[in-house]
Formats: sequence, C-alpha cells, structure tokens
Amino acid sequence: MQDVTIPDLSSRPHRVQAERLMAATPTELFRAWTERFDLWFAQPGTVLMQPRVDAPFFFETVYQPEDKPAAERHPHYGRFLRLEPGRLVEMTWVTGAGGTEGAETVVTVELVPKGGGTLLKLTHAGFAGEAAARQHEAAWPMVLEQLDQRLAADRR
Repeated sequence: MQDVTIPDLSSRPHRVQAERLMAATPTELFRAWTERFDLWFAQPGTVLMQPRVDAPFFFETVYQPEDKPAAERHPHYGRFLRLEPGRLVEMTWVTGAGGTEGAETVVTVELVPKGGGTLLKLTHAGFAGEAAARQHEAAWPMVLEQLDQRLAADRR
C-alpha cells in the first residue's frame, strides 16, 4: 500500500452524513463512484478520473438556476484516498464558491450488501463552515436518489 497524504480536518470539524438503501449492487455502485461519474453526477465529457489511490481527478457539474439566463459551471477536483472494490470509496472533494469554498474535504462512501441491494453510507467531512455543511446535508440525499435512479435506468 502506498503512502497517501490524508487531509488534516482538525480545524474544519463540520461533517454531514447520508444513508440510502440502493437497488444496485456494491460492485455497480463502486464502479459508479470510480469510473462512471458522468452517468449520474458529472457533466458528460468533463470527467478525468482513474480509479487509483492518490490519482487526481476532475469533473464539472452544470446547473441552470431558474432566475439566471446562463447555466453555472461547477468544477470539482480531488484524489482517491482509499479504494476497496465493492466496499469503500474515499476521496478528497474540492469545489469553489457555493460548494466546499475551496476547502479540501473528504467524502467516504461505504457499501454494505443488504438484501438484493446495498446500504450506501456517505460521510462528507472537513467543511470550514456550518453553511457549506448544511447545504451539502440537503444536497446529498437528492444526489444519492439520482444515482439510484440512473443506475436502475442503465440496467434496463
């Protein structure tokens, strides 16, 4: 196992958690988080990602606010800290204004087989402020629902 520099989150104590029982298998979900980000989260054509520990990645999301004439582009950067196929994905997660505010946060996704699906447990830690943490606390359940729906549609 190679040495990986883990972010020091001690001065940024804010964290959020989300859980969802997913229809997909742990293997499908692991692949979605490491190889298929543009199926469910990222803007297609923007993902630069290789599922290797300490490998940097980049992708964008695009959001069209109802009150603005143009879509907003949101770059995301990070690197994988731990990868355990079918069990765990841990990555750093950096976005700008309206996201992590430039802080290097850590997203940990645990995949636990349950019935024919998976209990996905997500922890997002290292927010510098309460506002960014609360925004992500509201967003992650919607993101996980979208992941579940997109993987189900992809299996059809």
